[in-house]
Amino acid sequence: QLQLVESGGGLVQPGGSLRLSCAASGDSLDNYVIGWFRQAPGKEREGVSCISSSGTATNYADSVLGRFAISRENAKSTVYLQMNSLKPEDTAVYYCAAQPKGGAFDRLYSMHYCSAPNMDQWGKGTLVTVST
Repeated sequence: QLQLVESGGGLVQPGGSLRLSCAASGDSLDNYVIGWFRQAPGKEREGVSCISSSGTATNYADSVLGRFAISRENAKSTVYLQMNSLKPEDTAVYYCAAQPKGGAFDRLYSMHYCSAPNMDQWGKGTLVTVST
């Protein structure tokens, strides 16, 4: 069974950068679409970005487009989320999650399918705080 562990969160000032990592074990990472999600206090979990199992297709929420970049190194069993120009509203617990290869995101690359109900395995999350 695939297991996911996030790391790289922390406290950063507005305008700063962080890189989150999602390390996978228990199965080959290229069998999965991987997504990054976040949940702020009092808010629903939202999809931030997804990357196809092959790594050739990505998509982003409008709120992070142009500031965040998702990438994967299947040989290292790791997916990254590079976050630049961070804003206080980016403060949240960030989770990575997996969808089996060939699923809806792999076929349609739409953020509609980069959503919590479409993901099967989840990590425990890492906290990102953007504040002065």
